[in-house]
Amino acid sequence: MDADNGGRVGPETPHAVNLTKAETRPVTRPAGAPVAEADIRASDADRDRIAEILREALAEGRLDPEEHAERIDTVYRAKTMGELERVVRDLPAAGGGRTRPESEAYAFGSGVPPADQNLVAIFSASVRKGRWQVPARINAVAVFGTVEIDLTEAVFPQQQVQINVTSIFGSVDIRVPENITVRSSGSGVLGSFEVTTNEAPDGDAPQVLVNGYAVLGSVDARPKRGAWVRDLRGRLREGHRELRHQLRDEHREHHQRLREEHRERHQRMREERQEWHERLRAERRERRDRFRRGRDD
Repeated sequence: MDADNGGRVGPETPHAVNLTKAETRPVTRPAGAPVAEADIRASDADRDRIAEILREALAEGRLDPEEHAERIDTVYRAKTMGELERVVRDLPAAGGGRTRPESEAYAFGSGVPPADQNLVAIFSASVRKGRWQVPARINAVAVFGTVEIDLTEAVFPQQQVQINVTSIFGSVDIRVPENITVRSSGSGVLGSFEVTTNEAPDGDAPQVLVNGYAVLGSVDARPKRGAWVRDLRGRLREGHRELRHQLRDEHREHHQRLREEHRERHQRMREERQEWHERLRAERRERRDRFRRGRDD
């Protein structure tokens, strides 16, 4: 019966009930809706790509070792792409979101190249080796001294590298990776100028040109067996894997210590409760014995 119709029986209005149900119906995301790029789970390749950017920033002086270590730790703890991109947001190579092809072993950048470097040894020794950025021109002078240039672990910002050598009663030793191109246009005057030339099968490989002369001295340039530019990427990934394993082991050891401490605390609390109950029972027995002795007297 409808009160608004004066008590007459009228048609029901189910649409009001349906409207209420529609208002309380939960809103769900369509099953085929795309996930935001920042929420995509990061892979090991993505973490390696971000770690490569951080390594280049460390080599260029954009990050100090402490900042590099903190960011590397953040990278290997990150779960999503958004967390990874935030780590390199303030670096030049950040924001690309693209993984370089696996076959790309050389990345000749378009940024500011390193300044020319002079290595001079006069009755002394001068050594340049390890992880360093090779400039386009290196001048090496050895006068009654020794100059050593090791490019086996170096980074090549440009493809062409020229080394000008002058050896007078001294020696200059140059070591290069096996898979780069080496050319020579030097000569020796009562001395030795030996350069093992090589043509790399990859046309994009770095090219090193050794010029100069040796007067009653020696110049020796040759590939170092077993050293390849392409191996650097593999060693970097191996280092990242070792770091991840180290962090995982440290995390596991930390939780193991927490569990051990929790068990020890639980054991101490249980022993303390047992001791408290033993003392309580002993006090009760003592009071009961005193009461009995007093009643007997």
